[in-house]
Amino acid sequence: MFEIIFILVFVATLLVTGLTLMSVFAAIGLSLLVMLVLGMFGMAIKLLPWILAIAVIVWIFRQGDKAPR
Repeated sequence: MFEIIFILVFVATLLVTGLTLMSVFAAIGLSLLVMLVLGMFGMAIKLLPWILAIAVIVWIFRQGDKAPR
């Protein structure tokens, strides 16, 4: 929801300042790209405990797989 509000305010600000329509589209595209990157970073931080747990399980499994021959 905050992303939609951010985009609407961003577009309104650009339109009020008198920029061209192409610069408005470029600004929207850039803001979407930044929000997508930050959203993916936030999801990675949110899933970090699960990622670490899976990494530890895989590490333990690979350590147990090395049998002396």
